[in-house]
Amino acid sequence: MRVEIDERGAAADQKSAIRNPQSAAGRRLARAAVVLTCALVVAALVALRVGYAPINWRSLLSDEASRLLFFRLRLPRVVMAGVVGASLASVGAALQALFRNPLAEPLTLGVSGGGALGASVAIALGAGAHVAGVPLVFLAAFAGAGVAVLVVYRLARAGAVVMPGALLLAGVVLNFISASFVILIQYLTDYSRALQILRWTIGSLDVANPELLWRMLIFLVPGWIVLALSARDLHLISVDEETAASLGVNVRRSERLVYAAASLIVGVTVAVGGTIGFVGLIVPHAVRLLFGEDVRVVLPCSFLLGASFLMLADTVARTALGAGELPVGAITALAGGPVFLWLLRRQQRLATM
Repeated sequence: MRVEIDERGAAADQKSAIRNPQSAAGRRLARAAVVLTCALVVAALVALRVGYAPINWRSLLSDEASRLLFFRLRLPRVVMAGVVGASLASVGAALQALFRNPLAEPLTLGVSGGGALGASVAIALGAGAHVAGVPLVFLAAFAGAGVAVLVVYRLARAGAVVMPGALLLAGVVLNFISASFVILIQYLTDYSRALQILRWTIGSLDVANPELLWRMLIFLVPGWIVLALSARDLHLISVDEETAASLGVNVRRSERLVYAAASLIVGVTVAVGGTIGFVGLIVPHAVRLLFGEDVRVVLPCSFLLGASFLMLADTVARTALGAGELPVGAITALAGGPVFLWLLRRQQRLATM
């Protein structure tokens, strides 16, 4: 009897979800947001507490040195890790929906490589230069990321169809070309700027400070808003472009908005933290496994989980060597590389079925 009641209840919930998909997605998003917000708070507390010099919460009330360490160094770095992680994860979720390819993310699509090349050119020309008050590194990284998105998209698109294999291959080749140019620039520029470029290529968050965070947010918040407002359109596009168009979605306009937002977000994160790969690959897949395939749920949840993931990855980078420090890009690559290979193998198996 209880089984019949449960089955009827499940059937009723399914019918309700079909009749009103917006409210069903809203309920799933609310439940997921509560869980992931709690996880984010825990990750932030761990990241703030752990480090080469552990923070004693009581000492913040009386010890000036502890307060200085916490507010000038530890807190800005943890917040920056959260901002960068949330940005990369949300861009990964958006690109995977837009290209309908589970392997799409800023690194595999060459976006990070293009941004790193743009930043490297800016550093070689003078990292301190500004254009209308905006750091030249930001503008160059944004331009490089934008060009990379357009090149990969043009190469992978055949008529109205985006070829997943060509998409991935174009991204990998573009990354290789960008990396080659970065090495050439390092070889030709002076020693100090070559070291700065090297830091960009391996990914690091050791330049965090409150002023830099404010500058980042000025550029990142508009990109976040565009992606959030595009979630419904991306949900329909991820199913089929023709279906999305028949339901009133301006597909080309949505594509352009997502391209611009992704380029802006990746450009800023590359300019600040360098090439931090695989965050946009791991996190959206984890969210889909936990909360389903609906892009309206996946996109905001990837934002929250991406912040938690990079906070913890940066904590490992800061503490793994004791007095030394590992680049956070190496930590995310060690975590994301095996996942990428597993997803690639899984996609090949599904394609042969």
